[in-house]
Amino acid sequence: MTNFLERVFSPLTNLLGNGLELFHAQGLPWWLSIALLTVVVRTLLFPLTLKQVRSMRAMQDLKPEMDRLRAKYQDNRQKQQEELMKLYQERQVNPLGGCLPLVIQMPIFITMFYVIRGFDKTHPDFASGGILWFQDLTAPDSYYLLPIISALTMLAASEITAKNLEPQQRWMMRILPVVFTVFLLYFPAGLFMYWITSNLVTLVQNYLIYNYGPGKKSPVALEKDNKDTKAKPETNKPDASLNADSVRKGTQQVKQPSASGRKKKRRR
Repeated sequence: MTNFLERVFSPLTNLLGNGLELFHAQGLPWWLSIALLTVVVRTLLFPLTLKQVRSMRAMQDLKPEMDRLRAKYQDNRQKQQEELMKLYQERQVNPLGGCLPLVIQMPIFITMFYVIRGFDKTHPDFASGGILWFQDLTAPDSYYLLPIISALTMLAASEITAKNLEPQQRWMMRILPVVFTVFLLYFPAGLFMYWITSNLVTLVQNYLIYNYGPGKKSPVALEKDNKDTKAKPETNKPDASLNADSVRKGTQQVKQPSASGRKKKRRR
C-alpha cells in the first residue's frame, strides 16, 4: 500500500523535491528551504481558502432557511432534501465547497512525507540540515517539542475559525489538533517543519480573512449575536420581586385562618 501511494504521488513528489533543491541552491539551509516551500504552496492555495470561507459564510447565512425547511418537511426526508438542493441552487451555494482546500492539502502533506523520508538518500547533507535541537530532519524529535508546537499553532489557527462556528463544531475544531498531533508524534522533524509553517501561514490568513475579508461577519449578524448574548442571562435570571411576593403570600396564607375555620371555632 505504501509503495502504491508513493507511485501515485511521484509526480508531485518530484515537483516538491525540485522546489526544495531550488531554495537550497540559493544558499539556504534545508529547514528554511522547507519553510519557504511551504509558504509558496500555501500562497498558491490561498484562492481555494477564500472559496472555502465564502462557502462556509454562505452556509451560515442560509441556516435559518435550512432549519425552516427541515422543520417543515421533517416527516418527508426525500422532500426535505429536494427543497434543500433547490435552495442551494437558487442561492448558488455549494455545501461541499468548504471541504475542497482540505481535500487538496492532504495529498500535499502525504507528498511532503515521501519527499522528506527519502531525501537524504540523494542529498546526504539533508539529514543534518536542521536547527537548534532538531538537527536531523529525517528523525523524530526526541524531546517532543515539535509535536507540541505543532498542536499549539494548529489550535491557534483553528480558534479564529471556531469563533464563527456552532458550539459543537467549535469543540471538534479544538480536539482535532490533539488527535492530529498524536497521529504525527513519531514523524520526521522535517515534516513537522512543514506542518508548523503551514499552521502559521493559516493563522495569518485566517486573521486577515475573518477580520478584513469575506469571513468578516456582516453588521446584521454581529447585531444578532450581541442580542443573543444579552438575552441569555436575562431569560435565565430569576425575578427576585416575584419570589419575595410569593414567599410573603405563602406565609400570610399559613398564618391567617380562613373564615369558615373561624366560624367553626366560635360554634365550639
